[in-house]
Amino acid sequence: MADPNAPSAATFTYAIDGHGFRARPIEAGLYPVATPIGNLGDVSLRALEVLAAADVVVCEDTRVSRTLLDRYGIARPLAPYHDHNAARERPRLLAMLRGGMSVALISDAGTPLVSDPGYKLVEEALAEGIKVVPVPGASAILAALVAAGLPTDAFTFLGFLPPKTAGRRARLAAFADVPTTLVLYEAPHRAAEALADMAAVLGADRPGALARELTKRFEEVRRGTLGDLAAGALADPPRGEIVLVAGPPPERVAAVDDVDALLAAALATTGPGQAAAEVAKATGRPRKEVYARALALRPLLGGGEDDDGEG
Repeated sequence: MADPNAPSAATFTYAIDGHGFRARPIEAGLYPVATPIGNLGDVSLRALEVLAAADVVVCEDTRVSRTLLDRYGIARPLAPYHDHNAARERPRLLAMLRGGMSVALISDAGTPLVSDPGYKLVEEALAEGIKVVPVPGASAILAALVAAGLPTDAFTFLGFLPPKTAGRRARLAAFADVPTTLVLYEAPHRAAEALADMAAVLGADRPGALARELTKRFEEVRRGTLGDLAAGALADPPRGEIVLVAGPPPERVAAVDDVDALLAAALATTGPGQAAAEVAKATGRPRKEVYARALALRPLLGGGEDDDGEG
């Protein structure tokens, strides 16, 4: 851990392409800092400043994080914090934070806390009134999403799926009808099996993508149906860090009985034109078809002729 008597953070520096910069002091608190997911050039200037100014940098693997710090000439103490030592180290880190120190929290790659250790530390720091300042940056989730060519207006992150088929399919089934794009992480040796289960549960014709080694030398994004992606992953197993993406489920068209029930409710308060517009939007059926049905139903429900201008 860092020496509480260490010199002021204002004396610390970082370097870019051999040019040195003085890091501005930062306030005491916990700083979750996003780091590159592969290409070290993706680090932000703010991240470099915080890493250089922090009293200590807490990370999953000091060897991995040292590579990043060495690249940018940052000489700060590193402390390991991962699933296996978190219970022991968390009280020590909280004591440092209570004592007025600044702690930068990073993962091996990407944004900390997202399928990485750190949630408990942030939770307990906040409970004690300690300042938590996020430093955003690279994220494999977002990189895969924007490269997949699938809807991005709403998406659901599933983390890692269970390793066994039964658990994997059960979890996928729970999200099968969620009307968003699905994004998840997977180990390379399970990618083909996971895609096969996604095809079986979500639908073989559902569009998807397999992104691997994002921002790295062998970056690749495979796009197609889940069925085709599963077959491709079996024939040509992907290597490296994997992100899988599945597009939202196809729109379901309501049955005629459902349309009639919705129209009956709508016609009780409005004319056929407005009722048809509302029900068509809710069910995915063509407006003209729904309007014709509304006109046919209205006399049976005790209504008169069309009186709201639809035609």
